[in-house]
Amino acid sequence: MDAVDDAILRELTMDARLPYSELGARVGLSPNAAANRVGRLVADGTIRAFTIVRGGGTATPGPGLEVFVEVRLADGTTNEDFTEALARRGFPQVLDAVHVTGSYDYLLHAVVTDPAALDLFVRRLKREAGVAQTFTRLAMRA
Repeated sequence: MDAVDDAILRELTMDARLPYSELGARVGLSPNAAANRVGRLVADGTIRAFTIVRGGGTATPGPGLEVFVEVRLADGTTNEDFTEALARRGFPQVLDAVHVTGSYDYLLHAVVTDPAALDLFVRRLKREAGVAQTFTRLAMRA
């Protein structure tokens, strides 16, 4: 690890959803070089998970349906592709997204207004974020 890797880790600690273009600009690299560095940090085990918290960790579920969506990425979709798609395409329903072990890749905690909004949210994940499969649970009570 060098000073650039340290800078990348600091930036991702502050915002794990940071697009590679912005990350690269902040640490003095091109977007591709930033993506390669992050990929290397993941491969060597320095980065073991990406956790995304909207609103600096102060977001709380509001009115609507609180859901937990397990996400399996499509073949060829990387973790970086997925987290960048969440950030770039704007998924305001997502309170946080955690990279997990097991048969699914991510666990999303989200709030949607109603079942129709949930359907649209899941369809968008599949269409725009490289998601192959989802499994959704509704929170019955906090």
